Amino acid sequence: MKRVICTLIVLGLLTTSCNQKNDNMKSFDAAFAHTVYFWFKNPDNQEHRRTFETSLQKFLTNSKYAKTNFIGTPPKASRDVVDGSFTYSLIVTFESAEAQQNYQEEEAHLIFIEECKDFWDKVIVYDSNGI
Repeated sequence: MKRVICTLIVLGLLTTSCNQKNDNMKSFDAAFAHTVYFWFKNPDNQEHRRTFETSLQKFLTNSKYAKTNFIGTPPKASRDVVDGSFTYSLIVTFESAEAQQNYQEEEAHLIFIEECKDFWDKVIVYDSNGI
C-alpha cells in the first residue's frame, strides 16, 4: 500500500511539473521557419562551443521576433541520406517573413553574430513559408 501511495505521489509531481513546463512554451508558428546550419572551424573546441551556446541562448531569449526555437547537434547518422557534418543546427519560427527580416536586423541578433562569427567556417540557411 505504501508503494502504491508513493508511486501516485511521484506521478502527481511529475504531471504537475510537466504541465507547468508546457504552459510556458510558445506555440509553434508554421507561417515561417528559419533553419540555420553552422559548421565550426574547430568543432572539438569546448570553449568555443560553450561560448556559442551561451550567446545563442541569450540572443534567442532577448529576440523580439523569434516565436519558437530549437538548437541541435547532429545525432550519429543511421542512414546514408542523413548529413551529420554540421556542428549546430538552429530552427526558429516567425509569424511572418517580415518578422524574420526584423529579427535579422535586431540588436540581439547582431550581438550574437559579433560574439560568434569567428567560430564558424560555413553557415547555410534554409527559409520556408508554411503551406
